[in-house]
Amino acid sequence: MRGNYWFFIAVLILILSLIIRQVPLALVAFLFILTGGVTRLWNKYCLNRVEYKRRLSEKQVFFGEEITFEIEVTNRKPLPLPWLQIEDELPDKVTLLKGKAAHNLEDRMTLSNMFPIGMYNRVTRRFPFRCDQRGAFVFGPTRLRSGDLFGFFRREKTISSLDYLLVYPRLVPLAELGIRSQQLFGDIRLKQHLFQDPVLTAGVREYLPGDSLKRIHWKSTARLGKLQTKIYEPTTTVDISLFLDVRTLKAPLWGSSFQLQELGIITAASVAQAALKGGFRVGLYVNQITRFSQGMLTVPPSRHPDQMERILEALAQLHQVETVSMLRYIRQQAHSLPWGSTLVLISAQPDETLMAALLDLKRVGRSVALVAVGSKEEEIENIRTGHIPVFNVSDEVAWEIVQKIGLKES
Repeated sequence: MRGNYWFFIAVLILILSLIIRQVPLALVAFLFILTGGVTRLWNKYCLNRVEYKRRLSEKQVFFGEEITFEIEVTNRKPLPLPWLQIEDELPDKVTLLKGKAAHNLEDRMTLSNMFPIGMYNRVTRRFPFRCDQRGAFVFGPTRLRSGDLFGFFRREKTISSLDYLLVYPRLVPLAELGIRSQQLFGDIRLKQHLFQDPVLTAGVREYLPGDSLKRIHWKSTARLGKLQTKIYEPTTTVDISLFLDVRTLKAPLWGSSFQLQELGIITAASVAQAALKGGFRVGLYVNQITRFSQGMLTVPPSRHPDQMERILEALAQLHQVETVSMLRYIRQQAHSLPWGSTLVLISAQPDETLMAALLDLKRVGRSVALVAVGSKEEEIENIRTGHIPVFNVSDEVAWEIVQKIGLKES
């Protein structure tokens, strides 16, 4: 409206000056009108054919690594822009190493850049970041602003595309957590039994009463005219199913449940890495739904070369809100776990109900173990039972890990 009033007043002065034959005043009014017309056209087309690109040097990184955030703007028209402002919304959980950004609400910050750009010109700027916190982070959206040289008019455009960055949790040796890998996996190996692998078929035999219909070999049955049952090869491969409980409570020692949960995530990642190196098939089950998961976050057991990357991607997405209780989740998933697998529960709150659920699984032949995170020795003794192996990441060890990763309160 300010520009419209200014333009109409200039036209009115021009008409009045022509009526009273004031040539100097008419020339001044004409210059104002000409300037107003040019600025209007400038404002209309300033953001036309302006291309913006946002790049991250890496989309998945480990804790503590550095990445480069790059913006590129191209002006593909014969109209120079005296000023162009770019505002990128970024997560404030990453550390900006060069430049300044204004912090907003909801864990976001705005990185603002302003510069002129000539016709058919390109401007590129790079900003280094250090990834000091695990998580799934969103870069974007972006707002572009420009206008005329005098600041009478301004135009804005929003780039709604988003980029995502996954920061994996820190990996530490199990010994650093106070867990002896040979003790943890040694107990699992001693308790394993030979069981049949349904993937490896050794042959067929005649059907016997009590055989599962799922084991019938239909091609052989059709050829021989009587029911035939598959014979599977025995295997000693053991699945380790890691159940991570994201539920934590604030405690005076920790000051924040966020730190305690991060330690649980570090523990899960480290146990998974050690188990995969030990030749186990490893899966991950978390009682939470995340931004990118369809349903509860689950990584089925596997020894695929990319399995550790899949587990780290899942752990990077976790937030602090549980979707269902771990007790309910274990009961839902237990029947679908491969027979012969070992269920390893990682929890900061291994209460009596969880221990009772593990004992129930133990009684029906399941192999189970508990890793208690951030607990004192006397608390572990209260829940320790001779039937279930219990491993503890104590508060002293926990504080050392937290100090090394430099966690701040959320």
